[in-house]
Amino acid sequence: MEVSNQEFKHCDLLLVKGRVDSATAPQFAHSLEALTSKGRYKIVVDMAELEYMSSAGFRALLGSQRACRRYNRGEIVLAAVPSRIREALELAGFTELFKLYDDNLKAVGNF
Repeated sequence: MEVSNQEFKHCDLLLVKGRVDSATAPQFAHSLEALTSKGRYKIVVDMAELEYMSSAGFRALLGSQRACRRYNRGEIVLAAVPSRIREALELAGFTELFKLYDDNLKAVGNF
């Protein structure tokens, strides 16, 4: 798994490539926590090149979403979610907790 960050004026774009599974989820969670610890609470997670995300990855997203929404500071939105991962998010009921966008431009424009 590779994670890279682009910082914009109003939000951060976190690009995730590869697989987020039980072995790589702690690294993914750490990347999200690094942003929130710097006071960056408006985050777009680009999943266009994500091949797989396990429940451990979903838990990392959920924990960071709670941190971002605390005190109404911001939120995490998901962009370019592959259809298989979107189906898993729907089954887990996460589509109610996250805004999903078809591309990065719309997601970044949300902020």
